Amino acid sequence: MSILGIDHVQLAYPPGGEADARHFYTVVMGFPEVPKPSAAGTGGLWFQAGAAQVHLSPEEGFRASQKAHPAFVVDDLAAYRARCSTWRDANPIAGRARGHTVDPFGNRIELIAASASSTATPG
Repeated sequence: MSILGIDHVQLAYPPGGEADARHFYTVVMGFPEVPKPSAAGTGGLWFQAGAAQVHLSPEEGFRASQKAHPAFVVDDLAAYRARCSTWRDANPIAGRARGHTVDPFGNRIELIAASASSTATPG
């Protein structure tokens, strides 16, 4: 018995935030929007890049978590850092550079360089 991977990450946003979600996840993060299967119910948005999916659902009384977050491995950390309106560098782990941004709703998003050789980030 073993876990083989992560299928998706579920995040919430305040009702009415679809346009901001689409902009951030498609333009800034590079996740194309994908059709949500009818079996998944109504409301919300789905995005996918490679095998990673992000599912977003509106939530009444939404409040972003300060700690919980997805972490995505990226091929060009410096390029993502430049595209994010907020950025906080984090200490490298296993020689790989990383940092945090937030989506338009305050959901924390971690980005990690794919390899130790991609550790340089602009100051």
